[in-house]
Amino acid sequence: MKRLIVTGDDFGASTSVNTAIERAHRQGILNTASLMVAGAAAGDAVERARALPELRVGLHLVVVRGRAVLAPDAIPDLVDAEGNLPSALFGAGLRFYFSPRVRRQLAAEIRAQFDAFRATGLTLDHVNAHNHMHLHPTVLDLILRIGADYGLRAVRLPHEPFLASWRATGEGLSRRLANDVLLRPLLAAHRRRLDRAGVARNDYVFGMNDSGAMVRERMLGFLAQLPDGVSEIYCHPATGPWAGMEPLAAGYRFGEELEALTDSAVAAALARLGIERTAFGALSADGPR
Repeated sequence: MKRLIVTGDDFGASTSVNTAIERAHRQGILNTASLMVAGAAAGDAVERARALPELRVGLHLVVVRGRAVLAPDAIPDLVDAEGNLPSALFGAGLRFYFSPRVRRQLAAEIRAQFDAFRATGLTLDHVNAHNHMHLHPTVLDLILRIGADYGLRAVRLPHEPFLASWRATGEGLSRRLANDVLLRPLLAAHRRRLDRAGVARNDYVFGMNDSGAMVRERMLGFLAQLPDGVSEIYCHPATGPWAGMEPLAAGYRFGEELEALTDSAVAAALARLGIERTAFGALSADGPR
């Protein structure tokens, strides 16, 4: 059986993103969004979500390449004087792992983001992290420990299977193979940790190798190659660029991703292929996979 979650990440980053996610939900196949609680337009995102009762919303935890919720003087070893989190992923990962002082501040910031999500009044559908930083063992341990106080039920497993991904696109063979093979040991440990904690997860994800390029042709290809089990397709739709946008996102095809999510041929493919849409919250009722 093929089940699918369709997610829009970076909800709250800007009104451009929020407008696209709302449109993709109302007029297309998107049924889930991941909220950046410290995003510049987080308040706008929450108001939209309250008016969209069928949209499942989770926490898009930001521990790198973004702004913190806590003030800089509360987490001085984690952020700069303006409250910006580290942009160098490898360096941040080393500090998260080896520095007890940084870990304590990281825990405080993660709890603050869970608190901020709770304050919205929205039901916590799932948790994932910006730039997949929840793959870091320290970050995942903190998510599970702290999230237990906030009703954490599900976490994204960022495993994009090579063969299905390559068959769907016919390009990027070496990149897709490397991302699958090199991450496999870490993902196996991640999977075991989630299962032991009784936290639900998806089986596969599509979008890791095509961030910012989940256009109509790729979307149709992924649907055609979707494996049995629970998959998540995540996208970054927006109606256009915005002030303060991450430099790495400058080449994203935001508008084309929105068009793909609202394309009638994509919706028809879901029905034709017998793919059932689901959500992370629905998986948690089934228990660990």
